[in-house]
Amino acid sequence: MTAVKDSVHDYISLDPVAAELVDTPAFQRLRHIKQLSTVRLVYPSASHTRFEHSLGVYHLASRALSHLGVDGDRAAHVRAAALLHDIGHGPYGHQTEELIRRRTGRDHDEIHHLLDGTEVGAVLTDHGLDPDRVADMVDGAGGLGQLVSGELDVDRMDYLVRDAHHTGVPYGTIDHGRLVRELRYRDGELVLAEGNVQTAESLLLARALMNATVYRHHVSRIAGAMLERASERLVDDGVPIEAFVRMADHDLLVALGERVPDLGRRIERRDLYKRAVWAPIDAVPTDVVELDYEATRAAERDIADAADVSPESVIVDAPSRPRIKESRSRVVVNGVVRRLEDASELVGALRSAERTQWRLGVYAPEAVRDEVAAAAVDALGLPVRVTTPV
Repeated sequence: MTAVKDSVHDYISLDPVAAELVDTPAFQRLRHIKQLSTVRLVYPSASHTRFEHSLGVYHLASRALSHLGVDGDRAAHVRAAALLHDIGHGPYGHQTEELIRRRTGRDHDEIHHLLDGTEVGAVLTDHGLDPDRVADMVDGAGGLGQLVSGELDVDRMDYLVRDAHHTGVPYGTIDHGRLVRELRYRDGELVLAEGNVQTAESLLLARALMNATVYRHHVSRIAGAMLERASERLVDDGVPIEAFVRMADHDLLVALGERVPDLGRRIERRDLYKRAVWAPIDAVPTDVVELDYEATRAAERDIADAADVSPESVIVDAPSRPRIKESRSRVVVNGVVRRLEDASELVGALRSAERTQWRLGVYAPEAVRDEVAAAAVDALGLPVRVTTPV
């Protein structure tokens, strides 16, 4: 066993398969993909990477398998999937995921192409593991795949604790030890054992608090929206999408500085656009809340024309409707498997809070913020009061 010192889990022991996988270029690349992308513009110490997070997910998967009594070939495939679950991420992780999905049709957890005929696939095959089976588990397929990608997965358990640790906030601190120990399989589903409604609620609450204070911080949202628009222009300028997908964070930042300098240099220097509009969901027409990609770009052009500014000076950021995936977690109550949303009154309160915190953003350079705000109010049918963010 190879031991690796980790800032969250202390020592992580890697089995021979994991030790070889870690040394592949595809996995080493994760050293250069930050876990929290543009969030680190808000929390300076959030410089941890998907490399260390993947080791943490592997560690928690190993512990969970031990408590579940799963060993041998089945456990080996799950451990490999846990370790490799993030190798499909593009630069800046989730911030470029929508662009990659539009251009390739793939999500980051669809990694068959990264295991087929590659060094990673060869390592798996040499150790008697099936690359296709590992890739399916990364995508959450099968009963054991739920441990890697599901409502009670070890991915979520690690990143909440790790992100809280590195940002310095207390909100993501969950009892992952208890969560791992109390996992059970019932009729092919991963559930929490009897007496663990509060354990499940703690995961739900931690995610909700991290969303509000870390993951959806308005500065990170602005920087992320700017990064996505700049990346689109980079690909449109001739960078092949497959080359873009395999970039590391620093590769993208350099490329943007050279080929999309107006946005690239702003992101590098944290010279970000400002909020011209910051509107709660109840103040936004339904058709605006549900804007798709093409409609969002059209709205940006309309606002830019009305404000007499360049199209690049307007960004409309309409998040998807708030939802709480963890509310579908299953927990045993009085001997019966129930969804957490049916067993906990807390879920309803958190759903209400998520809706209250939702915001439509329209961003622009500070010099033209007022003009863009006025144009956005007319173009999107918004009340005037939303143009002055607190």
